[in-house]
Amino acid sequence: MPKILITDDEPNIVTLISRYAQREGYEVKTVSDGRQAIEACKNEDFDIIIMDVMMPDTDGFTACKKIKEFKDIPVIMLSARGTEYDKLFGFEVGVDDYVTKPFSPMELMARIKVILNHKKVPESKTEAGIISAGGIVIDKLGMTVTIDGEKADLTAKEYAILLLFVQNKGIVLSRDRILNEVWGYDSFGVDRTVDWQIKLLRGKLGEYRDCIKTIRGVGYKFES
Repeated sequence: MPKILITDDEPNIVTLISRYAQREGYEVKTVSDGRQAIEACKNEDFDIIIMDVMMPDTDGFTACKKIKEFKDIPVIMLSARGTEYDKLFGFEVGVDDYVTKPFSPMELMARIKVILNHKKVPESKTEAGIISAGGIVIDKLGMTVTIDGEKADLTAKEYAILLLFVQNKGIVLSRDRILNEVWGYDSFGVDRTVDWQIKLLRGKLGEYRDCIKTIRGVGYKFES
C-alpha cells in the first residue's frame, strides 16, 4: 500500500486530501509544518509527499530541499501562489509537480497516481547503455549525466527530459508529448510546466544550452 505524507497547516485541506487518498487505498500520515515533515522522513519511508508552501516554522520549499538531500521522495507542492517565479523556484529545489490552490482533489489524486506509476525502476544491465551527444554523456544505468567530463547536477525531471531529447535527436517534440512521456499525463489545464523545466535544464547545460531549440508554436528539438 503506497504511503503518503501530507504536510499542511490548514486542517480542512489535510482532511480533504486525506479522505480522498484513503478512498484510493493509500496509507496516510499527516503533519502540520515543514520541520515535522523532515523529521517524519528521517524516521519513516514514504512513496510521495503532498506539501504546502506557506507553513509556520519551516516552509515547504525549505523542507523539500532538505528532504531531497537524504531521500529521493517525489514531492507535489501545493500553493496559493502560482507565479512563474514560485514554480521555477519549486522546480529548482526538487519539486516534482506543482498544484495551485484552489485545486480539484480528483485532479490531485490523478497526479499522485501518475507519479507513483512513473517512479524510476532501475534498468537491467541488458537495457543499460551510454548515450552521448557531443560533450553530453548520459549513463542510463547510473542515471547520471556528465558535460565535458564534469558531472551535471540534474533533478530527476531534468534528467528525464534530457534523455528524451537525446534519444530523439533532430525530432520536434511537442509540449504535450514531453508532458506525457516525462510526467505521464497530457495536460491538466493550461500551464508552462515544460517551459519552466527546460529553462532550468538549459541553465545547467552550459555551452550546450543552445542544443535545445525552441520550435515556436510547437515545442522543442534537440540538435547536437
